[in-house]
Amino acid sequence: MAGHNKWSKIKHRKAVVDKRRSKVWTKVARAMTVAARESGPDPSFNVALRCAIDEARYANMPRDVIERAIQKGAGGGDQSNYDAIRYEGYAPGGVAIIVDALTDNRARTATDVRNAFGDHAGNLGTSGCVAYLFQPRGTIIAQAPGLADEAVFEAAIAGGALDAQAPADDDTAWTFTSRVEDFNTLKSALEAAGLTIDDASLGMIAETYQRVEGEAARQVLALIEALEDLDDVQKVHSNADIVDLADES
Repeated sequence: MAGHNKWSKIKHRKAVVDKRRSKVWTKVARAMTVAARESGPDPSFNVALRCAIDEARYANMPRDVIERAIQKGAGGGDQSNYDAIRYEGYAPGGVAIIVDALTDNRARTATDVRNAFGDHAGNLGTSGCVAYLFQPRGTIIAQAPGLADEAVFEAAIAGGALDAQAPADDDTAWTFTSRVEDFNTLKSALEAAGLTIDDASLGMIAETYQRVEGEAARQVLALIEALEDLDDVQKVHSNADIVDLADES
């Protein structure tokens, strides 16, 4: 029975991982289709598409699936009318939340987002209520094996980075931010210098952060997770500065 129980746990974990991967692939494929439909299938001239393709690759999406998603948008095979919608609101502790969605049913998505906020002690606000706290930015996470810090900083400057953060504590990854228009230039500069990109995405970065801890921090994390789990939600941005819950006494 012990062996059976272990196998059951392994199968359960695999099912959870497969479900999460499927959800990520579905969201990224939708983003690629919409980007290709709106601005064409060439990622060299379509920043949103280039970013979505990168996210698909980081998620280990097969090449043929990526190509089908792009052609679906560029070739007119996508009959769905997806709208990009942004929601804004507040999480516990005064944390600001921005939710970006792609939906073919505005009423459904609005209800789902509102319920997620309500179920986790948050409040869905009006358009513009927290957007002023954020700026559109590119974020790149990369490894710099064998490279001196000076070389990494030089590559970041050459690529137009607004900020470069060296690895902290036990982490090995560098974090870079850029303006949206400099995103691809920075990514290319880092790769040319020998860095390995772990993740690259466009999003909304907070200019100031709200520190939360204890139960409020747990509620914030639960709200973000609930929002990210919604099928229509593409990205969730927050200005939460969460105290490491493991360090709490």
